[in-house]
Amino acid sequence: MKRVAVLYGGISAEREVSLATGAQCVAALREAGYEVAPIEVGEDLAAVIQALTRPRPDAVFNALHGRFGEDGCIQGVLDWLGIPYTHSGVRASSLAMDKAAAKAVFAAAGLPVAPSRLVTREELEAEDPLPLPYVVKPVNEGSSVGVEILRGGDNRRAQIARTWRFGPRILAERYVPGRELTVAVMGDRPLAVTEIATDNTFYDYEAKYAEGGSRHTIPAPVHPEAAARAMEIALRAHQALGCRGVSRADLRYDDTRGEPGELFLLEVNTQPGMTRTSLVPEQAAHVGIPFPALCAWMVENARHGP
Repeated sequence: MKRVAVLYGGISAEREVSLATGAQCVAALREAGYEVAPIEVGEDLAAVIQALTRPRPDAVFNALHGRFGEDGCIQGVLDWLGIPYTHSGVRASSLAMDKAAAKAVFAAAGLPVAPSRLVTREELEAEDPLPLPYVVKPVNEGSSVGVEILRGGDNRRAQIARTWRFGPRILAERYVPGRELTVAVMGDRPLAVTEIATDNTFYDYEAKYAEGGSRHTIPAPVHPEAAARAMEIALRAHQALGCRGVSRADLRYDDTRGEPGELFLLEVNTQPGMTRTSLVPEQAAHVGIPFPALCAWMVENARHGP
């Protein structure tokens, strides 16, 4: 029997999401037959390292989200300790978490991305960085934290700039109309295409995590060519970043002029939510992989290093 340590909680804006992910994964791994040691991560890194070495687990299930948990930081610690862990390594994690760097990788790989530019708070306060409508988002946050859509007649730009609290760089990106799609990749296999619908302005933090905030349709009711292309883009993005284990690609599907429409890759999440009702477990279940089996596969494929 393998002893698996589950890291959850963390110190990012997504701590509550990670706590939920961790609790579900602990239960699923125990159901799958592993000896599980939950480790709630806080600001004391020395305490985390001690918990990981006394006693030492056979593998770590990384259930952290956001900064320090999926940006390569904890991955570097685990590499230093020589403990195999789930999800991507340092390089892929740090690239994926930096939206600007990830977009450069995607563009170099020939994947479709929306036009964008990096601006400072001062530049955003002074003028629109792109023609309206456009989106502004933090470079290194997840779960749509800090994302705003600016449309024609919107007078919030200067206020958003003045109150920005997500670092010195802001990613401005052309707004893509249409529908929200997501594709999970498990190893070298894209699982399915899910359409995400919400009554909110967009698929924001509340839509992601509040009960009834969004509706998932799997398989997505899109043109077969679009579905196949979405799965191809997700796999190629996973490979371009050098991801391993499980990832999830988020896309916009512009079908406003009919189908098959145009797809744009938004980002790849290397530490997607892992509650039983999260998008990745939903897609795994859709293709016949129960949640405990999904978590077990991730543990069995855990490793350290690049």
